Amino acid sequence: MPNIKSAKKRVLVNKTKAMQNKAAKSALKTELKKFEAAVVEGNRSEAEGAYKVAVKAVDKAVVHGLLHRNNAAHKKSAMTIKLNKLA
Repeated sequence: MPNIKSAKKRVLVNKTKAMQNKAAKSALKTELKKFEAAVVEGNRSEAEGAYKVAVKAVDKAVVHGLLHRNNAAHKKSAMTIKLNKLA
Protein backbone atom coordinates (compact mmCIF):
# COMPACT_ATOMS: atom_id res chain seq x y z
CA MET A 1 0.00 0.00 0.00
CA PRO A 2 1.35 3.44 -0.89
CA ASN A 3 2.32 5.98 1.75
CA ILE A 4 1.80 9.18 -0.24
CA LYS A 5 -1.71 10.62 -0.27
CA SER A 6 -1.85 11.11 -4.05
CA ALA A 7 -0.66 7.52 -4.60
CA LYS A 8 -3.39 6.25 -2.27
CA LYS A 9 -5.98 8.17 -4.25
CA ARG A 10 -4.55 6.83 -7.51
CA VAL A 11 -5.00 3.24 -6.24
CA LEU A 12 -8.67 3.93 -5.46
CA VAL A 13 -9.30 5.68 -8.78
CA ASN A 14 -7.61 2.87 -10.71
CA LYS A 15 -9.77 0.29 -8.95
CA THR A 16 -12.94 2.23 -9.81
CA LYS A 17 -11.91 2.70 -13.45
CA ALA A 18 -11.02 -1.00 -13.75
CA MET A 19 -14.50 -1.97 -12.54
CA GLN A 20 -16.10 0.46 -15.00
CA ASN A 21 -14.02 -0.92 -17.88
CA LYS A 22 -14.88 -4.49 -16.91
CA ALA A 23 -18.60 -3.68 -16.84
CA ALA A 24 -18.41 -1.89 -20.20
CA LYS A 25 -16.51 -4.78 -21.84
CA SER A 26 -19.04 -7.23 -20.44
CA ALA A 27 -21.93 -5.18 -21.84
CA LEU A 28 -20.19 -5.04 -25.23
CA LYS A 29 -19.72 -8.82 -25.27
CA THR A 30 -23.39 -9.28 -24.35
CA GLU A 31 -24.53 -7.17 -27.31
CA LEU A 32 -22.25 -9.10 -29.67
CA LYS A 33 -23.61 -12.40 -28.34
CA LYS A 34 -27.20 -11.22 -28.85
CA PHE A 35 -26.39 -10.48 -32.48
CA GLU A 36 -24.70 -13.86 -32.93
CA ALA A 37 -27.71 -15.62 -31.39
CA ALA A 38 -30.10 -13.84 -33.76
CA VAL A 39 -27.94 -14.83 -36.75
CA VAL A 40 -27.76 -18.47 -35.66
CA GLU A 41 -31.51 -18.47 -35.14
CA GLY A 42 -31.91 -17.16 -38.69
CA ASN A 43 -34.30 -14.38 -37.74
CA ARG A 44 -33.48 -11.56 -40.19
CA SER A 45 -35.52 -8.78 -38.56
CA GLU A 46 -34.24 -9.59 -35.06
CA ALA A 47 -30.68 -9.80 -36.40
CA GLU A 48 -30.99 -6.36 -38.03
CA GLY A 49 -32.11 -4.82 -34.74
CA ALA A 50 -29.34 -6.54 -32.82
CA TYR A 51 -26.86 -5.47 -35.52
CA LYS A 52 -27.68 -1.79 -35.06
CA VAL A 53 -27.32 -2.05 -31.28
CA ALA A 54 -24.06 -4.03 -31.55
CA VAL A 55 -22.48 -1.60 -34.02
CA LYS A 56 -23.39 1.30 -31.75
CA ALA A 57 -21.88 -0.53 -28.78
CA VAL A 58 -18.66 -1.23 -30.71
CA ASP A 59 -18.39 2.42 -31.73
CA LYS A 60 -18.89 3.52 -28.12
CA ALA A 61 -16.20 1.09 -27.00
CA VAL A 62 -13.76 2.76 -29.40
CA VAL A 63 -14.61 6.22 -28.08
CA HIS A 64 -14.09 5.02 -24.50
CA GLY A 65 -10.80 3.36 -25.36
CA LEU A 66 -11.93 -0.23 -24.77
CA LEU A 67 -11.26 -1.32 -28.36
CA HIS A 68 -8.76 -0.24 -30.99
CA ARG A 69 -10.45 1.34 -34.00
CA ASN A 70 -9.08 -1.32 -36.34
CA ASN A 71 -10.40 -4.07 -34.08
CA ALA A 72 -13.80 -2.36 -34.08
CA ALA A 73 -13.75 -2.09 -37.87
CA HIS A 74 -12.94 -5.81 -38.09
CA LYS A 75 -15.83 -6.71 -35.76
CA LYS A 76 -18.30 -4.52 -37.65
CA SER A 77 -17.18 -5.92 -40.99
CA ALA A 78 -17.60 -9.49 -39.75
CA MET A 79 -21.08 -8.70 -38.41
CA THR A 80 -22.09 -7.08 -41.70
CA ILE A 81 -20.97 -10.13 -43.67
CA LYS A 82 -22.95 -12.44 -41.34
CA LEU A 83 -26.03 -10.22 -41.65
CA ASN A 84 -25.83 -10.12 -45.45
CA LYS A 85 -25.55 -13.92 -45.62
CA LEU A 86 -28.99 -14.15 -43.99
CA ALA A 87 -30.61 -12.54 -47.02
